[in-house]
Amino acid sequence: MNPFQIDLRHLPADGKQIVGTQPPSFFGLPETDLARAESDLTYDLLIMRDGEDVIVTGSLEAEFSLECGRCLERFRHRIEIPDYQAEVPIEKEGTMDLTDLIREDILLTLPNFPRCEDGNIDLRDCPAEGRFDVAESPLAPETPSADGGVWTALDQLKN
Repeated sequence: MNPFQIDLRHLPADGKQIVGTQPPSFFGLPETDLARAESDLTYDLLIMRDGEDVIVTGSLEAEFSLECGRCLERFRHRIEIPDYQAEVPIEKEGTMDLTDLIREDILLTLPNFPRCEDGNIDLRDCPAEGRFDVAESPLAPETPSADGGVWTALDQLKN
């Protein structure tokens, strides 16, 4: 049974505490994805009803393996959300599935452009650091060619 499927008709007035783990497959990441779940999702959540909304509070934690955008090596990154909060409007009475909400909230905390320095498990510098720095001296300005260059050729196309 999915612990994130909540039957609103049986939700106690003081809320429902859910504690446990979900396997890495919970995240539904394809094998070709640059991010890979490396550990179980650990959760400790309190789910309460507040009028026409469901309030979810608690903590979430999982580890991922990410590919560095510079050197293409993998590094480990832990996601910890100690003060997780979400408010979900109730669309209809019955069962509400919070699976997608929790999955997306965790995946959205991953870095957009991961680098080795983002890793918070095995700290290290990126081996490609400094290889792609901008040259310190500015480039010499280009001088226009005698035939007018590409712009003249483009102007000829209009005629």
